[in-house]
Amino acid sequence: MKVLVLGATGYIGSAVVSRLTLEGHDVVPLVKNAAALHPDAPVRVGDLTDPASLRAAVTDDVDAVVNLATPTGDEAVDTAALEALVEPLRGTGRAYVYTSGVWVLGATGDTPANEDSATDPIAIVGYRPRIEQRVLAAAEDDVRAVVIRPGIAYGHDGGIPALMTGWAREHGTGRYVGPVATRWPMVHVDDLAELYVLALTKAQPGDLLHGVAWDSVPAAAIAAAADIAAGGTGRAEPWPLPEAAETLGAPFAEALALDQVVSGRRAVDELGWHPSRPSILTELAGAPRT
Repeated sequence: MKVLVLGATGYIGSAVVSRLTLEGHDVVPLVKNAAALHPDAPVRVGDLTDPASLRAAVTDDVDAVVNLATPTGDEAVDTAALEALVEPLRGTGRAYVYTSGVWVLGATGDTPANEDSATDPIAIVGYRPRIEQRVLAAAEDDVRAVVIRPGIAYGHDGGIPALMTGWAREHGTGRYVGPVATRWPMVHVDDLAELYVLALTKAQPGDLLHGVAWDSVPAAAIAAAADIAAGGTGRAEPWPLPEAAETLGAPFAEALALDQVVSGRRAVDELGWHPSRPSILTELAGAPRT
């Protein structure tokens, strides 16, 4: 397949591009400015704030679009971008895979949330469920529209756990935001990349999938493991939410304090996804990476 990828150079996007390429797909990144790239690089130029450029990028030879781009934070802009990307796909059966995230579920309690659970988004993803619904509705117009909600990604010294390792180096101890009972749904970025490829090749129109390999991992335990990764002894202390908000911004701090238990079972059962990488705790403790 020829796959147009938005956000191809990001943390998750880079892993997805690597996996697509490994499996023989032809990846075409969408970039804002191609001037800095090699003139023979197979790219398309477009911007989320310029719907016409997005529409022009989805040419007839593109078999699928994977959107891993960071949202602009403006619902009207992101909605216009979505419509521009999907419009050329209508009536063709081609795929559009949109990246959301588990934070749209809000606090879940102890019962694992699945794809049928109600959304209760926190501020940082406040309008994202409405974008999700617009994506899924495109399935009615013969678009193989799929939404993936990744958990908190880790691996290769990236993602939020890498930030935590940096905090441990800076402060001499691991730090976690909010209550000690806070839990995070997690996924290794390479396992997540494999899910994107499966979604492109096997998912059905209108599928909503959680990219979660570990339903719940205590954030305090991740902070302790981050301290070990930073050369410490595995200490961790709470970072009070008001103090974290002053440094990180209130929306991001709220997200880090969000207690969630989220199931990724549907992708396993329906697509045959088999996450196999080490857990975040093992990863930070220095296990060999695959």
